[in-house]
Amino acid sequence: MKQIFLATACVLGFAAPAKAQDCGEVTITQMDWASANVVTSVAKFLMEQGYGCSVTTVPSSTPTALTSVAETGTPDILTELWVNTAPAYAKLLEEGKLVELSDVLSDGGIEGWFVPQYMVDANPEAATLDGILANPDLVGSRFDNCPDGWGCRTVNDNMNKVIDMQGKGIEVFDHGSGETLATAIASAYADKAPWFGFYWSPTAILGKYPMVQVDLGGYDETIHGCNSAKDCAEPGISAYPRAAVKTAATTDFQHREPDVAALMSNITFTNDQMNGVLAWMEDNNASAEEGAVYFLNNHKEIWVDWLNDAAREKLATLLK
Repeated sequence: MKQIFLATACVLGFAAPAKAQDCGEVTITQMDWASANVVTSVAKFLMEQGYGCSVTTVPSSTPTALTSVAETGTPDILTELWVNTAPAYAKLLEEGKLVELSDVLSDGGIEGWFVPQYMVDANPEAATLDGILANPDLVGSRFDNCPDGWGCRTVNDNMNKVIDMQGKGIEVFDHGSGETLATAIASAYADKAPWFGFYWSPTAILGKYPMVQVDLGGYDETIHGCNSAKDCAEPGISAYPRAAVKTAATTDFQHREPDVAALMSNITFTNDQMNGVLAWMEDNNASAEEGAVYFLNNHKEIWVDWLNDAAREKLATLLK
């Protein structure tokens, strides 16, 4: 597989950035999770090969990237910012230090309670919380909960104070890590066994295994806000909201490189598209850069529309 990647990378240009420095130097975040690194790798290739930029990736997380922009005005581009949990983001927008370019996950980050598709196919009532509570055997009488320390653990525990799963015959199993949570879904799918618990998207797991989000009865901002606090006085039942996931750039960069800022405004993925790339990466033990090659090879009809005419001309050979 690695040899195939190297050959493909040379064709796509990862191995040889464009010599023409049409846009100068650009810095872009390289976040510490898989989907963001795919976005960065795809953007890096298009900026270098289509727009003639010299791109440097900056290892980052959401808090450190926002702090760096506030203090130093860099990096130029910040990809896949989950801004629901980043109050500094709104402040930087208000101060004019950042400009919002896109919803890089166009349908938002997804969190919630899920069951496998095959369970709903066999028993449609498994798609609702009411149906599950009335028939705990449908889910193997177990709920797979988040690890301690995760925000979703607090939310789930507060909702369970109202639901009382144990009292309705459903054991709450608290996982020790995200890895064991993922393994539990994979194991259930291998045996077509019941599974019910928390998960999120975009992830390789939801790319590989068709899952159905359980209907909890709708989202209530007040209830969910309380559920998110460990000392919530009045917990209730609410679906998780869609998370806003953004690409932003410094205001200086947008003024300096408007064409590249316009490109970044166009780079968006649906959860299904990103899940598919992440699943391919997991199946092939592939890096984010290899995932970018996979996406660029297999979805030319998507990224061709992200480019301006000049970049489309430079990349015409690849688009045939």
